[in-house]
Amino acid sequence: MSLAAGPGRGGANSSLPEDLELCIDKHVMYIQSLDTRKDELEYWLTEHLRLNGVYWGLTTLHLLGHPDALPRRETIDFVLSCQHDNGGFGAAPGHDPHMLYTVSAVQILVTIDAVDELEKHCEGGKKRVGEFIASLQDRDNGSFAGDEWGETDTRFLYGALNALSLLHLTSLIDTTKAVQYVQACANFDGGYGVSPGAETHSGQIFTCLGALAIAGRLDLVDKDRLGGWLSERQLDNGGLNGRPEKLEDVCYSWWVGSSLAMIDRLHWIDGKKLGNYILQCQDVELGGLADRPGDAVDVFHTFFGVAGLSLLSHAGLESVNPIYGMPSKVIERVFAG
Repeated sequence: MSLAAGPGRGGANSSLPEDLELCIDKHVMYIQSLDTRKDELEYWLTEHLRLNGVYWGLTTLHLLGHPDALPRRETIDFVLSCQHDNGGFGAAPGHDPHMLYTVSAVQILVTIDAVDELEKHCEGGKKRVGEFIASLQDRDNGSFAGDEWGETDTRFLYGALNALSLLHLTSLIDTTKAVQYVQACANFDGGYGVSPGAETHSGQIFTCLGALAIAGRLDLVDKDRLGGWLSERQLDNGGLNGRPEKLEDVCYSWWVGSSLAMIDRLHWIDGKKLGNYILQCQDVELGGLADRPGDAVDVFHTFFGVAGLSLLSHAGLESVNPIYGMPSKVIERVFAG
């Protein structure tokens, strides 16, 4: 899966109609074409995001109603080729194991109902994966590192709870301490930062709310105060930014939108204006979505744009789960019964 930008541009056609529609077939073909671009330098320069890219592309296809558009066996084989003996996954074969890539690997395998492949591939199977994730928790303060080198970030904490809950292995970590760490990252404006005392940011709000939601502790959130801060992220053109005085970006359709959905405040923004903004960022001829009109498309923004539209119940899209960033049908299957 190539992370290279382009070749199309969002809103490339200057005469876009006011009643834009989501070009589902074009976006499906765009994602399917990404792994054919191996002769481009950017394909190799973005190898450090390869496994994340498969998650973004695969999930987008599921939301677009084309779950079989990527070859299942090849997808499984690529994911497993990224696994290390310690259970963790790297971004691509030969890359060091890291929390973020391990989470993407779990999400991919869960989405295509292939978790049992872990038992065939690695001694210890999914428990080995869970033990790798659990080994990255600081048992004193509840935080999580991304890898053996120790960088901590609330992204890693959310990722741990995301993946372990999908594998039904949250008993391997101290969830109470993890919740306490999230609370330590809370700010006066109702938001959350990357670490205690850090500036509030929409992306970190998503990770902290997601972690609290999985832990069953959304009761700790000041929902009205946070909802107010998040709703102020909408600009006059309908797009959303990540923090005050910044430009709009399609990816915040997800970070902000899903956060509002988790606290039942999605109706506090103008969904119609946001939907129109997202649609203006698509290339209606070559497929894909960009961060804003006029910029090159990529699979990252394609996923977050489509996921944002799904949150808004856009016609023709499958429902996305705002906590996991995965198809609602998949999450319902995982936790059925």
